[in-house]
Amino acid sequence: MTNIILLNPYAAGGRARKLLPLIQKWCDSQSSLGVDAAIVMPESIQAALDILKNAPPHSRIVVVGGDGTLNQMLPGLVQGNFQVGLVPYGSGNDCARAWGLHKMHCQEALAFALKADTKPTDVGQVKLPDQSVHYFHSSLALGFDASVGNKALEGPKFLTGLLRYLVATFRELSALKNWQVRIAVDGQHLSEGSCLLASTLNTRTYGGGMPAVPHAQIDDGELNLLVAGQFNRLQTLLMLPRLLVGFHLGHSRIQTQAFKNADISSPTDLPIAADGETLGHTKHLRIEVLPGALQAVRI
Repeated sequence: MTNIILLNPYAAGGRARKLLPLIQKWCDSQSSLGVDAAIVMPESIQAALDILKNAPPHSRIVVVGGDGTLNQMLPGLVQGNFQVGLVPYGSGNDCARAWGLHKMHCQEALAFALKADTKPTDVGQVKLPDQSVHYFHSSLALGFDASVGNKALEGPKFLTGLLRYLVATFRELSALKNWQVRIAVDGQHLSEGSCLLASTLNTRTYGGGMPAVPHAQIDDGELNLLVAGQFNRLQTLLMLPRLLVGFHLGHSRIQTQAFKNADISSPTDLPIAADGETLGHTKHLRIEVLPGALQAVRI
């Protein structure tokens, strides 16, 4: 079996590039133990996808980076029938949390990614009106949290994890907006009206560790919709501490719904982001779960 370690040099604000000598040294030290892997550090997303396109089927691809890196590689990973490992090195790392990896140091994560068994893992898919198809492994943010994610991408590079998203949240509060949204899940009408956000979770956390849907599972063949109704600035600010500890689900204007497919529409453009990577704006989207679409090396 071919092993490929794919290092994103731009992950974690460009700090991931410095991992190359460490990874090479570790691989050299493991060669006598039968660990053999090609290390590649593509300088663009397209170059990385080209590597995946040319990799033999059933190869083990170890992605070094964060949620955004894994998201950008998902088209190639899902379609290539690969085994997928992860060395978490990003700003949010919600996928690493879901896979049980986020407390591993680099060498430990490398060893696990190359040697451990894989498990079927669900992936989310979203289709937009322009017929484009996108994937997500952790979350598809829609509304306020998508705008926060965009602000986080623009934020200082030295901020990471939850702190980065909290700073972005306070910045976005000054321009708080609610959207008119209609939602149908599994062919049935769910809700219609003004809402702060209508996001989909595959993992329990998003935004660098916020327990948005604590009961979510990454291998149950379902996604979880998180809908927050009409909120003003003060109400949003007061809700934030509850979100940080997972107590928000008891609020009367917040609901969750497990689903296999969902249609969301709005008369105005909605901001949308997949795993923290912006997808721009849309008036309509269809979301589906792809059960077990990824063979992930996880706990």
